[in-house]
Amino acid sequence: MPLIENLARFSQSTWRRLEEQAERLNVRWSKQWGPALIFERLWQEAELDKAFAALLEDRQLAFDVAEAVFTMVLNRLTDPCSKRGLVRQWLQGVYRPQAEQLELHHYYRALDVLAEHKEAIEDRLFARARDLFWTEVDVVMWDCTSSYFEGRGPEGLAAYGYSRDKRPDRPQLVVGVLMTRDGYPIAHEVFPGDTADKATVATVLDALKRRFHLRRVIFVADRGMVSRPILRAIEEAGMEYIVGMPLRRHRAAEAVLSQPGRYRKVNKQLQIKQVTHQGQRYILCHNPLQAEHDRQAREAVLAHLKQRIERGQAKDLLRNRLVARYLKALPQGALVVNTDAVKRATRYDGKYLLRTNTDLEPEAVVRAYKDLWRVERAFRTLKSALDLRPMFHWTERRVRGHVMVCFLALVLESLLLRKLRQQNPEASYEDVLSDLAQLHAVAVELDGETYLTRTELVGQAYEAFKAVGLRPPARVQPMPRPATTPAG
Repeated sequence: MPLIENLARFSQSTWRRLEEQAERLNVRWSKQWGPALIFERLWQEAELDKAFAALLEDRQLAFDVAEAVFTMVLNRLTDPCSKRGLVRQWLQGVYRPQAEQLELHHYYRALDVLAEHKEAIEDRLFARARDLFWTEVDVVMWDCTSSYFEGRGPEGLAAYGYSRDKRPDRPQLVVGVLMTRDGYPIAHEVFPGDTADKATVATVLDALKRRFHLRRVIFVADRGMVSRPILRAIEEAGMEYIVGMPLRRHRAAEAVLSQPGRYRKVNKQLQIKQVTHQGQRYILCHNPLQAEHDRQAREAVLAHLKQRIERGQAKDLLRNRLVARYLKALPQGALVVNTDAVKRATRYDGKYLLRTNTDLEPEAVVRAYKDLWRVERAFRTLKSALDLRPMFHWTERRVRGHVMVCFLALVLESLLLRKLRQQNPEASYEDVLSDLAQLHAVAVELDGETYLTRTELVGQAYEAFKAVGLRPPARVQPMPRPATTPAG
């Protein structure tokens, strides 16, 4: 009993002391800090700060262009919004004292600088990445996506064309990204919205010859990118290629499929067969699991089709190209299942066709082609996490600057992904970024003095600090003095 009474008196005195200290402590604000620390480190590692300093050393600008660009890139990576939203809302909740002197018009002017120096910045990024990661870059990948405008968009870029966003009612632009096989962005190009994917290849071939001094280039692209003139252009440029071919429509497909020879098993999901036809080298790939999926999907379609035929409702399906190929009209006008078409379709189950002029082993050819998923993932990032679409800028220069911001964000994301894979392959980029967002800077005032403190690291946040070689900030430090950069 005396022990309990003593503990109670101790608790009461401790609580009174804490209350007295709390009255002296004033929490002024709490702002997100974690992502800014990590991506600023990567920004410096990529030497983007030095790139802007070198490019703008002869220009007298009254604001920090590099800081304006980094702030826009950080916004793309964490909580994309418009430039107005960045200044009026987002930046109010982010600890970025370097940006306190920047105003809305500075961000717009920074977009103009980005558009002006796009190639020079990409060239410096590529040279830096080659020093950091590679002794030789040999495989490059190119793919395109589209983004639409709300409103008319800038003349010269905004045009109606094939819309991957399912918005044919909106003018759009086309964006292409050139990447290494491990998913690191090298360069990007912006085209008018009515530019066909195939027509963009000439631009990237020119960039590879003119800007990047690569000893060997293997150009990898998907089916929608290739044509005979393009393949000739690649070969005339002294490059090699690995391209997917439209198996059902390619004129050599039947001859390739009919070539004798067994498939060689690579793993449970891949069997390959090398075929030479009319002097061209092809790799025919077969995925048994995908083949079974294709068979089951076709059986389901055929079962539905037969039901509609029995009910006399098959004509309604003629507008569906995927279903209509299994239908055949009899002389009297009745529709029946085309058994020959079904038999032909089974030949394609689980198969895809590659064409190459390289001397790589077949397995290496397939691996390089399958690495295209990194490019596809990059586009998903550009259009969702980086919020490339829809476009709200109305001049061509601002649009190009905005896309450049998204490209730089993709570069930093790629760097972080690479380092996380090296540090901890099990770490999830999305989880790491979410946990980093929980790290806040907190300003507290005690006895008239202001201090900067931070919240605890949670979840996988420490993985990011470890991956980029950065120590977390001190728990308590004097509040840094405000920046004195003049606004202009």
